[in-house]
Amino acid sequence: QVQLVESGGGLVQPGGSLRLSCAASGRIFSIPAMGWYRQAPGKERELVAVITSTSRTNYGDSVKGRFDASRDNAKNSVFLQMNSLKPEDTAIYYCKADVFEGGTLRRNDYWGQGTQVTVSS
Repeated sequence: QVQLVESGGGLVQPGGSLRLSCAASGRIFSIPAMGWYRQAPGKERELVAVITSTSRTNYGDSVKGRFDASRDNAKNSVFLQMNSLKPEDTAIYYCKADVFEGGTLRRNDYWGQGTQVTVSS
């Protein structure tokens, strides 16, 4: 099994910044991709950013130019630097990892428990 633990959410004023972190642990052989998704009340979960083990990135249209994803492959960690935050960025942010499991080499997606980000004055 693999566990994902997120941190860094909170309350921030419009225009402010936050940095989210997510660390994966457990039986891990490799993680080809890690990413962030978010879900606001009454809305579907949407892509925020995905980053591969070679640091190729893909961003949701609403966050391009404001958010920046990065990884530390040695620590099985992914980060999301969020700048110029807007009230519409308010959501629960979930970390996701595409994992090849150690031992079995089975490939599965794992999700974190989510961290609340609230942008409000």
